Amino acid sequence: MQLLESGEMYLETIYILSQKMNFVRSIDVANYTGYSKPSVSRAVNLLKDNGYINIDDDGHITLEKTGLDVAANIYERHTILTKMLCTIGVSEEAASADACKMEHVISEETFEKIKEYFKNK
Repeated sequence: MQLLESGEMYLETIYILSQKMNFVRSIDVANYTGYSKPSVSRAVNLLKDNGYINIDDDGHITLEKTGLDVAANIYERHTILTKMLCTIGVSEEAASADACKMEHVISEETFEKIKEYFKNK
């Protein structure tokens, strides 16, 4: 299944929260994103049905291998694009917001060149 931007965002959010918390639940995702509980519940169930995440009997969400790969990739894009924008003088807040949009549409070729460039800086 081809993920939409919203699915990538949910996976990235779960990834970020899982680095900060012992376990992640749908309510944590809702609180972090500001989305309604029903919206998060629907998205999380779609991600589960498509094999990106697992939800145990206690409601704890974990990333499956495919979900982890997508989430880590999107998070890497976000951090490197934010760094790039800050380097050219964009404020941290604006850079993060813009990187959030760019991370989903930038080509793999362009991103790899940006990543390569900043790896050497």
